[in-house]
Parts: sequence; structure tokens; C-alpha cells
Amino acid sequence: MKLDDTLVPSVLEKPKNTKHGLKDYVPIIEWLPNYERRDFSGDLIAGSVVAIMLIPQALAYSNLAGLPPQLGLYSSIISLILFALLSSSKFLSIGPVAIISILTAAGIGQISQQGTPEYIGLAITLALLVGIIQFVMGFFQIGFIVNFISHPVISGFSSAAAVIIFSSQLKSLLGLKIPYSENVFSTFSFIFSSLSETNSSTLILGIIGLVFLVFLPQVLRKFHSLINLSDLHLQILTKSSPLFLVILTSLIVWIFQLNQTQGIAIVGDIPAGFPSLALPKISLETVRNLLPIALAIAFVGFMESYSVATTLGSKRGQKIDPNQELIALGVANIGTTFVGGYAVTGSFSRSMVNFMSGASTQLSSIISSVLIILTLLLLMPLFYYLPQAILAAIILVAVKDLFDTHGVKHIWIYSRADGYSWLVTFFGILVFNIQIGLLIGAIAAITLYLWRTSKPHVVVVGRVGETEHFRSVSRFDVATFPSVLAVRIDENLYFANTKYLEDYLFYTVLETGQVKHLVLILSGVNYIDVSALDTLEKLITEMKVLDVNVYLTEIKSRLMEKLERTDFIKEVGDNRIFLTTHEAMSKLGC
Repeated sequence: MKLDDTLVPSVLEKPKNTKHGLKDYVPIIEWLPNYERRDFSGDLIAGSVVAIMLIPQALAYSNLAGLPPQLGLYSSIISLILFALLSSSKFLSIGPVAIISILTAAGIGQISQQGTPEYIGLAITLALLVGIIQFVMGFFQIGFIVNFISHPVISGFSSAAAVIIFSSQLKSLLGLKIPYSENVFSTFSFIFSSLSETNSSTLILGIIGLVFLVFLPQVLRKFHSLINLSDLHLQILTKSSPLFLVILTSLIVWIFQLNQTQGIAIVGDIPAGFPSLALPKISLETVRNLLPIALAIAFVGFMESYSVATTLGSKRGQKIDPNQELIALGVANIGTTFVGGYAVTGSFSRSMVNFMSGASTQLSSIISSVLIILTLLLLMPLFYYLPQAILAAIILVAVKDLFDTHGVKHIWIYSRADGYSWLVTFFGILVFNIQIGLLIGAIAAITLYLWRTSKPHVVVVGRVGETEHFRSVSRFDVATFPSVLAVRIDENLYFANTKYLEDYLFYTVLETGQVKHLVLILSGVNYIDVSALDTLEKLITEMKVLDVNVYLTEIKSRLMEKLERTDFIKEVGDNRIFLTTHEAMSKLGC
């Protein structure tokens, strides 16, 4: 029975990816006129909570990237507004994140020394390149290319990044002066050789910060009913803990002048006010040097953003357009370079807070941006005495879940090949660097895929009792026939695996010695490339020499349409192609 196309258009029609009007590129044109006043309170609360959470994180992540702390805030101004105008996601909150910060430090650290004007300029230029790459990918709808980076590679990358981030922040917790190195072994070696120089006051302050950030939310959750805290107030207090810690420790350092009496490193002067507009400096040599890391940040940043957006969108039945998200991210990154910011992407923790705090539209991100601007204009002197150890504590707590313990266990149990991809990526990044490690991981994943599919799953089948069903002879009690070899192929056929299939069938027929009919069941084959088609034609010729007839069954419609454009069907013979295996076997008297 053929389906009536008019009855199920949502299933049979291809998704429409074309954009027809300005509102398809600028979603705010569609949602803002329909904005309801009742949604404003949720957006206001959500935007405020996200800003409270973002301010200390922006300072900390900028420090992680090897940049002045204010650049983290600069990155969060224009980017939030531009993204809110263009994004199809109502809940995704973007800004500086740990992964992008460490990638920025890793990429630029190989070209320039941290703390220099050149380093800052390269970070800004890098954001511009990332934005251009993402915008071009989104505009030309080639976002699918990120699918070529497998989950085990991403998991291995995030876990290795967690180790690199941990090692990079130990020096701030211990109060040591150690040069930045992407090589964790060098960093740990420096730390162990310098342990005798640890600043005990800095270490104590850092440990207090870690304990505060880890246990305060747990205490609040445990006793919130006793102190009559609503879920919303609990959420606000929990996510505000980093800001409370920043204010509290800054006051302590200021009151007791611990930066002078105990040698505790502080942030120092942070320029107040709105950043001046400037054009990033760019040259052909700079582009050539930064392009590899820009591509890595563009891909990783988009995957992180898109996964968060789709996760939260599914909770409210919202559809996310991946190419529109690429355009929005690209414009946000391009825009942030003109105010001296560095690359940004979606944050899972802040987006979740935005969602849970009652955000209804992208207006919550605009509110967050406004509050950050006010902070830059009015509150920057408050961060002068902010201890570097506290920034390190904020980073360590924020990225503690980056090491994907559950994920690697799941990957290893399910597929050893994918587990090897994880290991190769993880150790490749730690031994070499992030760019090389990611490249090695991607190559390893593709190589393992080719190796895994180079030996297609081929099953000899027989009839189950008196039914029309055919199952594996090694797993079921089935009836077989000496003169007929029925084989089911459970893999797409392409240049890397058809030689194996040809050899398997040829030697199986020879070994049996009684086969006169070879039935190929193609129910598991969706695609046959030209190389595989040539191999199948060669197989049919070889079988004719052995006086064996070849039959094909259960060919899928789309594959059949392609095969009919060639001479292959004539080579096989129309009378040897069947709709079902039962039909073919019955024709052969089996």
C-alpha cells in the first residue's frame, strides 16, 4: 500500500531551510510586537540573576584566557544584545565560558606572551575570525559540518580541558608565580618544584573560597524550608554565591590590607566606564596564525551553544534553527570585537539559570547586558581588592563538571572503538596541545569508523519455521537449503568495505560447494557508492563463472531509483529482483 502524500505532508516533505524574509534572519521582528506585559517580570528576574552570576564569572574567565579582567565584561555587553536580536533561542545566555577561554589562551599563547598589548590585540582579532567563520557557516547553511566531530572526541576534549584549567589555576590558589603553559606536565613540574614558595595566606583564602562555593548552595537547599525561602529566592541566592564571595573577600583584603601584609595577589585597577569603540587590527599573517584555533573555537562554541539551546528549547516545545544560531553567534562575536572583547559562546550554567528563573523571551539577555553596563560605569572600583585566588576558586567550581567521568564510562562500556577515540583525544591534547589533540582525535574517530565499517556485518539467514521470516542461522533455529545461500547485508556499501564483502561471498560459495543460488538481502543497505557498484557487478560476473545465480531482495526505493539509472539492473536481470526474501525463496522452491 502506498502512502497518500497529501495525508502526511509533515512526514514526507523535506524540511524547508530557505529563508524568505527579514524576520527569518532577525527573529526579534517577530517576537517583540507580540511581547506580553506579564512576561516582563520573568525576564527582569532572569536577566538580573544571570548578570549577578555572569559578572564574577566574566572576570574569572578573562583571567583564565590570560586577559585583563575587564575584557570579560566587555565581551558580555554588545554580544548579549546582538545575540538576543538574532537568536532563535529564548533561553540561551552567551558570554565568556571556560572552554573558549582556555582555547583562546592556548591558541594565542603560542604566538605572543600573556599580558602584552599584542596578546590582547590577538585575542580581539581571534574573536573577529571566529565570528566571521560562524556567520559564513550559518548564512550558507553549512552548520552540518560540525557533525563530523564525534561525541567521544568532544568528551575527550572537554575532559582534557578540565585538567588544563585545573593545572592553570593551581598557581593562583597557591600564590605562586609560574609562567602559563598549555602542557600540563610542565605546569605540574613547575608547581612541584615551587611548592616551598607557597603563600599560606593565599592558599587558606582559596580553600575558604572553594568550600564556600561548593557547600553554601548545598546548605541553602537543605535548610531553605526552615528559613522560609521560596524556590525562586533559593535559586537567586545559590547562583549569587560567587558574587557574595567576591564582595566579601574583597572587603576582607581591603580592611586588613592583606595584599601588603600577606602578599595576597589582587586584581588591582580595572578601568571603569564603557569601552571605547575600536577596529581590530588584522593582517594576512595574523589570519594565517590564528585560523586553526579560530576554526576550533567556532566549531566547539557552536556545538556547546546549540546543544544547550536545543535542550532548553525542548522543555518548552521551541524549535531551534541551527543555522540561525550560527548567524547569531557569528554577529555576536564580530560585534564584541569592536568594544575590545574576546570570543563568546553559550553557557550551560547561565542558560539553565535563565530558564529556571522564569525567562520568557530574549529580552532577559538584553536586561543582563544593561546591568553589566551599569556595573562597568559605577562599580568597577569595588573589584580592586579582589583576590586572584578567589577568581581561581570560581573557575574551578564552575568547570568541575567538565571532566566527563560518566560519559567516558558510558562510551567505554558501549563501544571500545569510541573509547579509544576518547583516549587518543584526551592524551593527544595533554601531550601536545589543544589544536593538535583535537585534530588527532578527529582523525582517530574517522579512521576507527572506516576500520569498523570496512568489515560489513554479513549474516547468513534461514527460514523461521513455516513463516515468511528469515533470521540468522547462528542465533535462531531456522531451516536452510544446500543449494541456496541467503545473505543479509547490514551496512551501507562503499569503497572501503566491498572488497571484504566480495571475498566473503566468493569463498563462502566455494567452501560450501553446493550453492547454485545466491540471494543478497539489502534491507540494511541505504547507500551504494560507485566503487561498491563496480564490485557488485564484478561479483555477479564471478558467480556466473561458478554457475551461481545472484538474486537481490528488499532493495529500498531510493536506492532502487539510483540503481535503475545504471546498467546494473539489466546485469542482474529484472526476473531476479524481488520485493521480499520470502518471495525470492519461494521462487527458488525453498
